Amino acid sequence: MTEVLHPRSVLVRDALRAAGIQGEIRVLPDAAATATAAADALGIEVGAIANSLVFWSDDEPLLVMTSGAHRVDTVALARRLGRARIVRATVDQVRAATGQAIGGVAPTGHPVPVPTVVDEALAGFDELWAAAGTPHTVFPLTFAELVALTGGTVAKVDAD
Repeated sequence: MTEVLHPRSVLVRDALRAAGIQGEIRVLPDAAATATAAADALGIEVGAIANSLVFWSDDEPLLVMTSGAHRVDTVALARRLGRARIVRATVDQVRAATGQAIGGVAPTGHPVPVPTVVDEALAGFDELWAAAGTPHTVFPLTFAELVALTGGTVAKVDAD
C-alpha cells in the first residue's frame, strides 16, 4: 500500500522526478526536525543528513545544505561567498522562500529556486538523506544529485 504524501512532499517528489532523481520519499513515524533525529530514525551517521538551513543574505534567501555534523559559520561563509552578511531567516522568511516549515525544508519544491550553498563535507558520503517538505518525510540522493538539483555552489560552511 502506498502512503499518501503531504502536498508539500508531492511538490518535492515531482521536482525530484523532473530532475531524474529516483529516490523514494520515506514517511517517518515521528517528526525528524533535526539532523540528529533524522539520522537516528534512519540508522545512519548524522553527517550524511543534508540539513536544509535557510538564511537571509544581501536582501534574499540563501539555502545552505550542510552536513548534519556541522554548524554553519555565517561570518566565514559570508566572507567565502563575498556577501555582506548572512543571518538566520525568520520563520516567516523560511515559509515565504520555500513554502515549507522549519524542520522539513527540502532542497527543492520551492515556489521559485533559492540560491543554494552545498557543504563540501557532504561529498564524503555515498548516500545522503534530505527532508522532503515536512518534518516527517525524507529522501535519499547522492552528493552529485544534490548539487545538480539545487544548482548549488559547493563550499566549506563551517569554521576555518
